[in-house]
Amino acid sequence: MLAIYKREMRSYFTTSAGYVFAALFLALSGILFGLFTMKFYQTTDVSAYYRMLMFAYVIVIPMLTMKTFAEERRTKTEQLLLTAPVSLFSIVFAKFLAAFTMFIGTLAITWIYMIPLGLYGKPNMGRVFGCMIAVALVGMCFIAIGIFVSALTDNQFTAVIGTVGILAVLLGVAMLNSVIDFYPIRVVLSFFSIYSRYSYFTYGLFDYAAAVYYISVAGVFLFLAVRVFERRRWR
Repeated sequence: MLAIYKREMRSYFTTSAGYVFAALFLALSGILFGLFTMKFYQTTDVSAYYRMLMFAYVIVIPMLTMKTFAEERRTKTEQLLLTAPVSLFSIVFAKFLAAFTMFIGTLAITWIYMIPLGLYGKPNMGRVFGCMIAVALVGMCFIAIGIFVSALTDNQFTAVIGTVGILAVLLGVAMLNSVIDFYPIRVVLSFFSIYSRYSYFTYGLFDYAAAVYYISVAGVFLFLAVRVFERRRWR
């Protein structure tokens, strides 16, 4: 598994994928930070910035996961993975871990934004840490979804479009919930909503139920990716 992880991490820096993701992520996050702290709200509260950053994930995370398995199928190297002396779960998890490492490394760079924020005022670091944990957990979920979609196709463009569609629906559930008056439906939508579970973290509180939910969603999609390869291995 470690060999696959190292190979995947190396591929992010020997191809343009890693650089494109990092550049796009940092550009969007910088714009959103400037708009939703200094310009529009003129505040040290970063909850609105991180909330909008989750919507930016719909664009940037598919750029990170699109090649994970789609490129393996396109270049016919998938069979080497399927016949490797490691479990299918190890293969999927190694690729997930590499993508998540790239994501967390890039997200960590955005801490530099706290410097001008500290000069501007006194941000509530509890809320900052809470928001940071929340967007990291959401990113973990979205990466797992992207890997699952990439496992279904040999076309990177199709993987991007499919992942964008699923992520947009998951975030759109919260908006739909705000316009529905029928309480039972709202309860069901709230249960599946990734966005609504973010709110507790914005108060500097660690929501264990939300964390379990995010980890569970990631686990489900990684399991589905493994199932895809189990079916493909025995064809």
